[in-house]
Amino acid sequence: MFKNPILPGFYPDPSICRAGEDYYLVNSSFSYYPGLPIFHSRDLVNWRQIGHVLDRPSRLNLDNLPLSSGCYAPAIQYNKGIFYVTNTLVGKGENFIVTAKDPEGPWSDPYWIKNAPGIDPSLFFDDDGKVYWVGNGDPPESRYNGHKAIWMQEIDLDKMELVPGTKHILVNGGSNPDKNPIWIEGPHLYKVHGYYYLMAAEGGTAENHSEVIFRSTTVAGQYESYKGNPILTQRTLPPGRSNAITCTGHADMVETQNGEWWAVFLGCRPYEPCQDNFYNTGRETFMAPVQWIDGWPVINPEFEQVQYSYPAPNLPEHKWKNTFYNGNFTLREDFESNELAPYWIFIRTPREEWYSLTEKKGYLRIKLKPEEITARENPAFIGRRQQHLHFTVETAMYFIPQSENETAGIVAFQNEINCYYMGVTLSGGKEIICLEKGSTSGKKTIVEKTLPGERKSDTPLYLRIKGEGKTISFSYSEDRKKWNILMEDVDNTYLSTKRAGGFVGVVLGMYASSQGKPGNNTADFDWFEYRGYDPV
Repeated sequence: MFKNPILPGFYPDPSICRAGEDYYLVNSSFSYYPGLPIFHSRDLVNWRQIGHVLDRPSRLNLDNLPLSSGCYAPAIQYNKGIFYVTNTLVGKGENFIVTAKDPEGPWSDPYWIKNAPGIDPSLFFDDDGKVYWVGNGDPPESRYNGHKAIWMQEIDLDKMELVPGTKHILVNGGSNPDKNPIWIEGPHLYKVHGYYYLMAAEGGTAENHSEVIFRSTTVAGQYESYKGNPILTQRTLPPGRSNAITCTGHADMVETQNGEWWAVFLGCRPYEPCQDNFYNTGRETFMAPVQWIDGWPVINPEFEQVQYSYPAPNLPEHKWKNTFYNGNFTLREDFESNELAPYWIFIRTPREEWYSLTEKKGYLRIKLKPEEITARENPAFIGRRQQHLHFTVETAMYFIPQSENETAGIVAFQNEINCYYMGVTLSGGKEIICLEKGSTSGKKTIVEKTLPGERKSDTPLYLRIKGEGKTISFSYSEDRKKWNILMEDVDNTYLSTKRAGGFVGVVLGMYASSQGKPGNNTADFDWFEYRGYDPV
């Protein structure tokens, strides 16, 4: 058996490909840097992150973007020894392709594809050697809000140009045009047993999300809609069910070397009560079996509900050493390496060297920057995804503020408005620890306490955030034995996607700021520990 989600936490819009006996998967990253995390597996169950597709600032301009702009749903394909990732950089450009001979990199700089509107593009390599660009975009005539189309055009990969005069509309509207279907997107083309199959998401990415399928005997169509559409959705299930998985869609399929078919797709895990659909872990990557029924692929055909576990694929089990992406786990980062592990991410593109793993060996040193966590900039923040409904993060911080504008601590971050920050600063000449909450006006202090005595620079302060479904608590300690509660049972739904909007999940991490003034101070973090637990 294997456990869903296979990639818990904010890893949405999965796309997958197989190269021999190896499988590779990419996800959306929006305005986090580096862009497009890429994973490797040999059994479809155990995954390890091998890097990011867009891992240099020159490749990824996220400056000043809203958090849910940036890198939308990518697609990964493998053909004749080359890996291709197609993607849309929303807010800073159009659609592009990057290539690599080794998925661990280096990846090429983006090839920007002219006259390729819309989002969520993918490539299709036909048997005759022709290659097609498949994307979402506006229909020839829009009839209603959310009316979209799937289009296809031949592409010359030597020139990285669309071939003029070869554009076709494959689907106009969606699976049932008479009912005005909305937001068809995320298309993938497959050729199986002589048919061309077009799979796409439909219905928007919230509770009405779904996956639909079409087929044709020719690549340009006409495409027939499957009478049993959608082939994946949870929208018809009772909203009050226990241990719900919601919002399923944005799927991709892969055939194993043993002839099995599997689908990866995004889904959400709300905490109780499920009917409110509050979730903080974002849209996560799930997997389910695919069966071919009367010539059509159907995802999860034996169940109405997407399951938290299925029998594993018929592949040799292959576990990776020291990888933590599935199930309950504890991960402690001691910052002994000269490079950050690939699960650490930044808010937007860092344009300067404001952190170091070598200035003080065994510590992560963060230099205070003027940028604040509640502004649309690149703050001095380094975080990792929340991956469980119940979690605890702790860190040991060495930081003595020199003025009232200097602060450092830890953050639970959904976006610039929906975030909680617990940190140390000065107030009236005294050192305090405070809890701040993001708001439409920037931030506001919820509670503050004076720290006793004079702390020395070589004495750590331990900080802890603990999330338990709809509540979150904040505490601190000077010896990691006696913990002082700063504030407990705070409203955690404030960090939910339902209240914050957008397409991302909560990220937990370390932060330092000189709050609008030049910063000369630093904060050192000795270690950072994440402990995650799910009831199912």
